[in-house]
Amino acid sequence: MLSATLMREARLRAGLTQAELAERSGRDRAAIARWERGGVAPSVETLIELLRACGFDLPAVLAPYETGEDERLGKNVMLSPERRLKRMLTNADRKRRG
Repeated sequence: MLSATLMREARLRAGLTQAELAERSGRDRAAIARWERGGVAPSVETLIELLRACGFDLPAVLAPYETGEDERLGKNVMLSPERRLKRMLTNADRKRRG
């Protein structure tokens, strides 16, 4: 799961243990461990909070709905939340690079 990898990487880069991240974020250490193992995925809002607790940010940009993109949006709805997040991050990275 992308969220598990992202969360674990942020925690390790911040030099935090799971217990320290749990304390900083007000979450239970067991929940942090489950999320990092990929057993369950945190909501996007929770993932953003956890990354911020590690000193990182994951900006989520929402674009206005365009009726001409119905087909593309329909296909995106069929994707898992993890796949949608991965696509969003990939597209944001492409835009940032120019």
